[in-house]
Amino acid sequence: MNKELKAFEAQKLAHEISFGPVIFQVSRLMVKFGIMQALLDSKEGLTLEEVSKSSGLSRYAVQALLEASFTAGTVLLKDGRYSASKVGWFLLNDPLVQVDMDMTHDVIYQGLFHLEESLKSGKPEGLWKVFGDYPTIYEALSVLPPDVQRSWFNWDHYYSDQSFDEALPIVFANAPKRLLDIGGNTGKFALCCVAYNPDVQVTIVDLPQQLAMMKDFTAGKPGAERISGHPANMLDESVTLPKGFDVLWMSQFISAFSEEELTSVLRRAADAMDSNTRLYINETLWDRQRFGSAAYCLTQITLYFSCVANGNSKMYNSADLIRCINNAGLTVETIHDGLGKAHSLLICKI
Repeated sequence: MNKELKAFEAQKLAHEISFGPVIFQVSRLMVKFGIMQALLDSKEGLTLEEVSKSSGLSRYAVQALLEASFTAGTVLLKDGRYSASKVGWFLLNDPLVQVDMDMTHDVIYQGLFHLEESLKSGKPEGLWKVFGDYPTIYEALSVLPPDVQRSWFNWDHYYSDQSFDEALPIVFANAPKRLLDIGGNTGKFALCCVAYNPDVQVTIVDLPQQLAMMKDFTAGKPGAERISGHPANMLDESVTLPKGFDVLWMSQFISAFSEEELTSVLRRAADAMDSNTRLYINETLWDRQRFGSAAYCLTQITLYFSCVANGNSKMYNSADLIRCINNAGLTVETIHDGLGKAHSLLICKI
């Protein structure tokens, strides 16, 4: 949104922002308690009493939720009967809204209380206050509470997995035999690679605890014998990457680093490459989105990195990323936009 609103529109938006945390929880509970689904299923709408009966909540509770939802625009009210609006339909049926809402509630919400401290210190104060004394959230992933862990992985995989099918033909256009997946997480992309090409060998670079989760996830799946792990903490500038690979792959990896850290990672990637190697960076760049809503979501996610993930990274725009790529001694050969829901694939060479 790069335009000035009319005064009454601006004031309305300001009020909506001031109560943002409230309507978020109201909307989440409207879905969790089954109220939004009940409203969608009812052709004539439902009264307060009918909603109370179907949800098992008191009349007071459903009235508080419904009235807040009505003024927020997620439900409609006519002749004493409530029904779901189009916004309510999307709250219930858009899978991206669902994973973002779970991520916000389970992983980010409590940590956001410490955003001010995080922005001043450059440290993940919310992570430390809520989940424990870990350097970053990545070291904590294997021991997070089950609901938090589930919401994090569902969120992370939803964004990345949507792009894999479109990325694979590009990555394998020259039939690479050895692929280095830097920050491969649970090994989902690696499994896609070994299924797509029967000859490729994939090595995943990640933290030791992540590689343990990867081995559990890939065990027994077709092609798992062609997937191996290389333990490394890429925040450690002394860590180098193994050489001899045709393709280096990073998917939703760069957002875990500040610009200085990312430049260091990319420089070490360049050191592992030769003139025939290509680095593929698969990322959700907020300034290359087709729709404003996507850019909005991505820029909000930056504050998760600020207060919970690590304290100093972000969802990148293309200008910042390309500057880091160039500073690392690499050049962007090609950019493929529009993969999956929101990804751009940058192909880099030395």
